[in-house]
Amino acid sequence: MDLDPQRTIAELKQLRELTGDENGAQRVAFTDTWAKARAWYRDLLKNLPVEIHTDEAGNVWATLRGVSDKALIIGGHIDSVPNGGWLDGCLNVLSGVEILRRIHDEHRGKPPFTIRVVDWADEEGARFGKSLFGSSACSGNLDMNEARGLRDKDGIALPEALAAHGIDFENVKASGKELVNAAAYIELHIEQGPVLLDRDLPLGAVLGTFGVERHAITFHGQAAHSGSTPMNRRRDAFLAAAKMSEAIYQISERSGEGVCTIGSCTTKPGIVTSVVEECRITLDQRHLDPTKLATMLLEAREASERFANEGSVSVTWERIWQIAPRPFDKELIDLCDDAIRETCGVCHRLPSGPLHDAAEVAAAGIPTVMMFVQSLHGISHNKIEDTKEEHLAQSVVAFDKLAEKVMGWIARH
Repeated sequence: MDLDPQRTIAELKQLRELTGDENGAQRVAFTDTWAKARAWYRDLLKNLPVEIHTDEAGNVWATLRGVSDKALIIGGHIDSVPNGGWLDGCLNVLSGVEILRRIHDEHRGKPPFTIRVVDWADEEGARFGKSLFGSSACSGNLDMNEARGLRDKDGIALPEALAAHGIDFENVKASGKELVNAAAYIELHIEQGPVLLDRDLPLGAVLGTFGVERHAITFHGQAAHSGSTPMNRRRDAFLAAAKMSEAIYQISERSGEGVCTIGSCTTKPGIVTSVVEECRITLDQRHLDPTKLATMLLEAREASERFANEGSVSVTWERIWQIAPRPFDKELIDLCDDAIRETCGVCHRLPSGPLHDAAEVAAAGIPTVMMFVQSLHGISHNKIEDTKEEHLAQSVVAFDKLAEKVMGWIARH
C-alpha cells in the first residue's frame, strides 16, 4: 500500500462533517462531540494490527510494534476550540494514521522500530483554560494544584469532567510511562500564522516554540473630576498605560523575531466624569531566545517605570504565567528541512509562536521536531481556517519522508 495523501484529505473532510457545524469545528475536549470524534478515529485503525489504549491522562495511543522497542512517536490532537477550524490538530493525527498504513505495508507489519501515534487529550484548553493538559501530564510538568482548581463556565471542576470520561485526575501523571522507550517525536501542524503565506511557501521546519512572559501591569494614579481638574494637574493612570502600547512594538522590533501584545485594559473608577485612578493592562511577550525574552521583559519594566514617573503615578507588576523557550532538536530540524526540500524544493525555518504538545515532549528530554504547512489567510481558531489541498497533500508526503529519515536517525543512535 503506497502513501495516499488524498485519503488523509478525505478523512479530514469526514471528520469535519461529523463534528462541525456552520460555525466550525466543535470538538472541545471532554465533551460528547470530542468523544464521538475519538470513536470515529478508532474505527480508522481497525484494519491495522495496532494496539490501541487510553493512558491515565486520557491520551489515546495507537502502537505498531517493531523489531525494537525504541519508538518513533507521531503526535497530534483531535480536540478543537469552539467554532474552530477543520485542520488544527487533527491533520497531525490523521497524517500519522496514513504513515502507519504505509510503514505497516512496507515492513509487512514489523518495522525496525516501534511506531506510535498519539492523540493528546485537551491540547487546546478551550473548556478549562489550561492548554496541553494530556502532554503536560505525560511529561510530568502539569501543575496538579493549579489544574485541580480549574472550572469551566458552568462551574464544573476539571477532575469532575475527567471522571465523566473515565479519567482519574489524581493519577494522570502515571501516563509518563508512555515515554520510556521514546527515541524521537515528530508533529505536523498548520502554521496558524502568515509567515509561510507571505513567502508563498507550502512547508516550513519549526525551530522550537516561543518562551512566554505574561504579566499584569497596573498603573496607580488619582481619581479627580474630569471637568474641574486642569490637564497639567492630573495623575492619569490611563495616560501612562497608553504609552506602553507604542513601546511594546518598539521592544519587539528590537528583539528580532519576538512579539509583544497588550491583550486587555481595565480602568477604575471607569466612569466618563473621572480621571482614571487605576489602569490594569496585560502584557504577553514571546521569543525563542531566552536571553532576548529576558531583555524584552526588562525593557518593558523600564518603560513602565519611565511612563509612571512622567505622569506622577506609580506602577506594579504581577506575573500571570511563564514558560521557557522550547528549542527543537537541531539534527531533527535538519532532517525536517531535507524532507521538505525533497518534496517541494524549498524550505523556510521558523519558530512557533503558539504552544504545541511538541513543546512538552521536548521538555521531557525527547528529541523533537515539528513541520508546518501554510495556512491560508494566516488564520486559525476560526471557521475560515484553511489550507490549499495541494499543500495538504505535500505536507503528508513530506511528513512521511521525515518519519522515514527519523527512523534512520534512530538506527544511528
